[in-house]
Amino acid sequence: MADVYSPTTVSNPKTSWLMLPSKPLEKVRCGIKVIEVLLSFVAFIMEEMINSCSSCGPLYFFEFISCTAFLFTLLLLVLLYTCLHSRVGITCWAKLDFGYTAFIGVAFLLSSIIFTASNSDTTLERSAAAFGFLASLMFIVDFVLFVKSQGFPFKGDGKPESSNGAVPVGAGPEEAKLNPSANEAQ
Repeated sequence: MADVYSPTTVSNPKTSWLMLPSKPLEKVRCGIKVIEVLLSFVAFIMEEMINSCSSCGPLYFFEFISCTAFLFTLLLLVLLYTCLHSRVGITCWAKLDFGYTAFIGVAFLLSSIIFTASNSDTTLERSAAAFGFLASLMFIVDFVLFVKSQGFPFKGDGKPESSNGAVPVGAGPEEAKLNPSANEAQ
């Protein structure tokens, strides 16, 4: 008797939940994002351990940016490195990653500078600020690697975008019939 279930139970490696490397995120940038998550988390934890502050505004700003960087970078890492990015409904992952990385890198650098300039100069505050600077450096490195590997994602290629499945102007077979060089080839 033939085994009727064998063809349907073969696993499909394309449907694995973890994609190494994933299309939106290559291995090097994934490693950098993991380092960003870890450094942001350490900066946040060290900042939380500070008992008193002479000027609390910069401390709270640093706390907000480090916590936001940790949580959202972890979320972005999970979404981009698993198959979840195809199920979320977002099609512009490159633009989202580009904008997020640039914004958080600048915000983390700014919050680290402000926190360093106004803290009480304790060892814990200096250490938290140092991890903030390291995290912002990793965000900047990630941004530079993104631009080097994928270019600027907001740059238009000059072609009009199609909408609802419509063919862009100049791409139909009618244009080929009117083109003299295409008629000469026939």
